[in-house]
Amino acid sequence: MIDYKTPEQINIMQHGGKILSDVLSTVMAAIKPGISELEIDRFAENLIREKGGEPGFQKVQGYKHTICVSTNDVVVHGIPGSYKFQKGDVVGIDCGVFYQGFHTDMSDSVIVPGGKAEAEVAKFLTIGKQALDEAIAVAKVGNRIGHISKTIQDIVEGNGYSVVRSLIGHGVGRELHEDPEVPGYLLGDMQKTPLLKEGMTIAVEVIYNKGTRDVVLDRDGWTIRTADGKLAGLYERTIAITKDGPLMLTP
Repeated sequence: MIDYKTPEQINIMQHGGKILSDVLSTVMAAIKPGISELEIDRFAENLIREKGGEPGFQKVQGYKHTICVSTNDVVVHGIPGSYKFQKGDVVGIDCGVFYQGFHTDMSDSVIVPGGKAEAEVAKFLTIGKQALDEAIAVAKVGNRIGHISKTIQDIVEGNGYSVVRSLIGHGVGRELHEDPEVPGYLLGDMQKTPLLKEGMTIAVEVIYNKGTRDVVLDRDGWTIRTADGKLAGLYERTIAITKDGPLMLTP
């Protein structure tokens, strides 16, 4: 069941989302060669707490970290470890903030600076961000979840990449994961996907691979990688559906 938010609740989420956006921007800028995943995780936690929020992911049963780290072939849910970033790595950071009873969720991807600039890798990330931006633009009252899904799929797959089928966006609010599901691909009839209505708050996610869409789970039970070892990309924003159009809660 979809939990529609009041304007007051959306305002709270907007405050939490601003904390998350500021933190993630600072964290992404701190990713340099020689910095470890765990160092970035601790940095993110300290920033969130300093700003008056709580690490949302630490409220997930069994997960002890503030962020998930997707380095190179890791798609999602990578546990921060001792690995030190190297020049040219592709790093996705997924992070959540819990503020005054509500979650927000956000992710970005970046190329670790200092390596040889590879145009195809830069294009891969550019396409993911484009898909996210254009998907958010169609998240309007009267459209459907399927409009978001089809936009992501058309842009990602139209450029020769793969949308991961087993990982999707979602509603977000009192819980980190709520209804409705927000796939990055259209399955079946557009008109049978949920109608977008005022008060919905959703995390729109572009989860995609440079090669095959197939993924595998590591033995740690969390980390999901591409099945062919090629690069993965990750972009996500939390938005609210309003009568005036999509409202970015994690700008």
